[in-house]
Amino acid sequence: MAATGASTRERLLDEAELLFARVGVQGATTRDIVAASGQRNASAVSYHFGSREGLLLSILARRGGPVDDRRGRCRAALGPTPSTRELVACLVRPYADLLESAGGRAYLRIVAQLRGRFAAWRVESDVATTKHLARILDELERRPAGSEAARRERLVGMIMLMTAATAERARVVDQGEVPDLGHEEFVETLGDMCASVLGT
Repeated sequence: MAATGASTRERLLDEAELLFARVGVQGATTRDIVAASGQRNASAVSYHFGSREGLLLSILARRGGPVDDRRGRCRAALGPTPSTRELVACLVRPYADLLESAGGRAYLRIVAQLRGRFAAWRVESDVATTKHLARILDELERRPAGSEAARRERLVGMIMLMTAATAERARVVDQGEVPDLGHEEFVETLGDMCASVLGT
């Protein structure tokens, strides 16, 4: 029975992830998700996740946790005085590497839809999936010159650039198109662009 429950939960996560990415977080209904996952029980989402919002947060945590672990390892390897570009790479590389899988691309497309509620997502999500992200963002926020408001604006701009650029590339790949830049060149270019937004 436990195995069946686990597989049902994973199936709901998989199908919701794809639908949220392709139809939109607001466009995909609970009914759509339940039907796509092959469930007959209309309350399957509520049973496994508590609510539609709980389902969304579970999707974010499922992909976000491993990404944040990679951020932490990257940051730890840099030592006490990393450059801004090195810190940016700790954000960009693990995030952009999600482009290599269909589930990862779906996650990138979902996060791009949520960037207007980024701060709330950091609070609502499991702290374990964003602790290294928060630490690196805090370090970066202290780097650029200017007022506190200006530094925060630059940081938000960098996040929006990173999420929008990766989501667009995910969309292109999902449609079967070949991007102009190879993966490695894209990651390096995006890192340079994000560092430039911060004024470095």
